[in-house]
Amino acid sequence: MNDVHPPSAHQELMDRFLSQNRLFYGPDPLIIEDHRIGPRSAREAELLSQPVDPHQVNQVRGLVIAALDEGNTMIEQMGAAPGAKWGDLVVAIYTAAGDLSMIAPHGVVGFAACCHYPIKFILKYWTDEPTVGVREGDGFIHNDARYGGIHNTDQSMMMPLFWNGKLVAWLSATVHEGENGSCEPGGMPAAAESKFDEGLKMPPFKVVENFHIRRDLQTFLQNSVRDPKLQFEDMKVKLHAVLRLRERMLRILAEHGEEALIVTLRKNLEDVVEEVRRRIAELPDGTTRVVAFPDSTLRENVLLKLNMAITVKGDRMTIDMRGSSPEIINRSINTNLASFKTMLFTGYLQNIWPDLPQCMAVFTPLDFLFDANSLVHGSFDTPQAMSLIPLFKAMTIACIPMAKLGYMLPHRYTATVAPGYDQPATLIYGGLTQNGENVGNFCADINGMGQGGRAHRDGEHSVSPPFAAHCDLGEIELMEEEIPIVRLGAFTLTKDRVGFGKFRSGMGYEQIATFRRSGLWGFMTGCCGSLFSSSQPLFGGYGSPAYPLCKVKGIDIFEELKKNPEGIKFDIIDLMNRQPIRGATYSTHDMGMTFELAAPGELYMMCQGAGGGYGDVLLRDPVAVMTDIEEDLISHDTARDIYKVAFDPVSLIVDQEGTLRLRESERRARIARGVPFDAFVQDWVTPEPPAAVPFCGSWDDPAVIYGVHAGQRVKMAADKLAGMFMLNPKDVRIARLEQELKAARGDCTPSD
Repeated sequence: MNDVHPPSAHQELMDRFLSQNRLFYGPDPLIIEDHRIGPRSAREAELLSQPVDPHQVNQVRGLVIAALDEGNTMIEQMGAAPGAKWGDLVVAIYTAAGDLSMIAPHGVVGFAACCHYPIKFILKYWTDEPTVGVREGDGFIHNDARYGGIHNTDQSMMMPLFWNGKLVAWLSATVHEGENGSCEPGGMPAAAESKFDEGLKMPPFKVVENFHIRRDLQTFLQNSVRDPKLQFEDMKVKLHAVLRLRERMLRILAEHGEEALIVTLRKNLEDVVEEVRRRIAELPDGTTRVVAFPDSTLRENVLLKLNMAITVKGDRMTIDMRGSSPEIINRSINTNLASFKTMLFTGYLQNIWPDLPQCMAVFTPLDFLFDANSLVHGSFDTPQAMSLIPLFKAMTIACIPMAKLGYMLPHRYTATVAPGYDQPATLIYGGLTQNGENVGNFCADINGMGQGGRAHRDGEHSVSPPFAAHCDLGEIELMEEEIPIVRLGAFTLTKDRVGFGKFRSGMGYEQIATFRRSGLWGFMTGCCGSLFSSSQPLFGGYGSPAYPLCKVKGIDIFEELKKNPEGIKFDIIDLMNRQPIRGATYSTHDMGMTFELAAPGELYMMCQGAGGGYGDVLLRDPVAVMTDIEEDLISHDTARDIYKVAFDPVSLIVDQEGTLRLRESERRARIARGVPFDAFVQDWVTPEPPAAVPFCGSWDDPAVIYGVHAGQRVKMAADKLAGMFMLNPKDVRIARLEQELKAARGDCTPSD
């Protein structure tokens, strides 16, 4: 009776107050967790209820793709970042509701798919916000993966497309920019212990008004990074690529009308949903499984389990990632749900259904299951700057269960392929250039990974990264004009370091780098796979080798070449085994390395790896083995010991009968080594992970998760996951050295 307002008015007042006084617009779980295209808008429903002219749809689709291709090429020609020059970018178009419909035909689909999320955030929160709004001529920037993205080095420009005052589509351009002001140069800090070490964390916000970049916001962003010139130039490049795309879209609208564009964008999505459902229905009902293990946090060695089960039932597919490693609250290798789905989507479009239009609708028929607070479903506060560690796995591991599900299909949509090399094996750099400019970025070697072996032929060498089929390696001469890095290894293929099989994988290549003409320069890496094979095989092949990072320090290679140019061969195995330079320090390390300053002329060496092999090595054509020897891809020992081929070492003529005897002998030896499955399980399987192995993830039950917290093993229920905390490696090393010193003193000297 004392209420001034009735209960309904109270609720309305409360709702209005909360909507107008929200403390913080963080990522919206309803947006981030929804990978599907939205329902038809009223306008789409109206237009699609009428007869659709397929010829006009096809014509408009062709015009849109041509416009996207032009925008992509503009960025490649004008961009300043290494990623812009070598194809690590995309231009895309979305429906008015923000669903990705088409990308440039040689763009990075994952970059476009991740903009699906920030555009929906803009529509939901900024459209009616009186201080922001969405109007013609506006442009929004974004890079924080937590709002939908890959990692914070990728910056997107997004612009609404209006026609006659109505929003009809969204346009975007995204580039891997690299430098973003993080605690280590180059934007991918392995040393980040919190999200506040990651540099720029831009939720989607307006940076363009009336088609012009706001100079105050541009200055703020430039002031937040090491390379303000890069930030300035590529903001302009992305904007003008989007403006060119807008110009082309306006011509299409003028010629064909808004109805034709709206129908084309929506029809492109719905046709894909229907086709994916049909393809899933072709598969046999059942479940196939695979596990993968990153072996490093980039600061210490830990086995981090990624657990995948794919279940098909009718025309629905469920991807179950439960049982994967818990998140690590002070390491930068976590990723979030949207990022993981985006890169898994990329893997499907590159390796499983590459003939489908590259749009978000591909995943609409799929369901996902994740454990919250896991490595692949990290919470908002976890650092995610090097999310590439689980994300690169996401693009390849589905090859194995999908190959098993599709093995007996009468029709396949691409060749069955074993996983390609799935590590970002490249040097990240930072410092002062020979021109006195402060820079930080990455080398384009990441774009030349070895492909897995295929069901009908060998994998391609150094063909592309798993995230895009059209990236380039970059031109060494152009790089050396801008930065002081000098390449001493000319992309030499890694002999014998390959996934063996009936069809071998493609090989990666060696990277040998140093620098000169700079007084302040350093390197870091962001890669794992030095202890556990990165690329898994398929149907009896061999996985890729494990690869170390190698260094030759304490020398200036340019001075050594003046003294003895013939005595130094730029081959990693030769340099590390023969050690031809006196006084140098030769060392091998895990492939994860935080940023360290180097001296001019010191060598940093690593391998771009190989994919997994396909099929039994004893089924490989002996002639193909000899061809590999002739091309210096494998050694004589590999031909004999792995492939069991008998041949003349001079003429390389195969002894066919001798090869048959060797292979039959090896098959008998395999049988002799074999044991019944139950006996194998009894001898091999343990109740828990071995005590000496730092292990994170499920063991035999996906509902029970192991982790490593502050140096101690912990065990948790999967539905109550807590983040793991890793000790500082320097503190661990100091404690170990103190123990050794105490033991050397015989416990008789008091400690400080």
